[in-house]
Amino acid sequence: MRLTALTALIVFLIDQATKWIVVWGLGLAHRGAIDLVAPWLTFRMAWNRGINFGIGSSDQEIVRWGLIAVSLAISAWVWRWVGRSEPSRMARVSGGLLIGGAIGNVVDRILYGAVADFLNMSCCGIENPYAFNVADIAIFAGAFGLVLFTRETKPAPGKSGAGAAKRKPSDGKSNGSGRRGGGKTP
Repeated sequence: MRLTALTALIVFLIDQATKWIVVWGLGLAHRGAIDLVAPWLTFRMAWNRGINFGIGSSDQEIVRWGLIAVSLAISAWVWRWVGRSEPSRMARVSGGLLIGGAIGNVVDRILYGAVADFLNMSCCGIENPYAFNVADIAIFAGAFGLVLFTRETKPAPGKSGAGAAKRKPSDGKSNGSGRRGGGKTP
């Protein structure tokens, strides 16, 4: 749990710091775009009121708060899963990436009503119209990592769960009562 929490905290802090520096410190919110290494990397301001790439975008408050609720529910589920199972080290890091990114975007939705996206990358004559942020990268990497690094897990020691009580295998002998096993019947 500690590794997941630390990863989530680091991602959250980096996400919020980069958003503050670029959007407010460099004035991207007012300038609209800043070319860094055009066309490969530019800062292009986009207030995302939907899911990734503005899918489901709406100015309605119910959409905003619905996306906040879904993000928090997914984060809570991943946190609970990490705490109740014994995932690999990389799966715990992946869970932290997803949680930290999701919480970073939740904070944006609460503070600004939308997620601050500013990274834009284009290449080879193809102009990418979409922008993203550090939280989006972390969410994608975390989800991919959970799929890639998750194996079948067992409940952590001391945790209850299906199959927690193991039965003693039978020795194949009959005890005369028609039941298998060498012990007495109660």
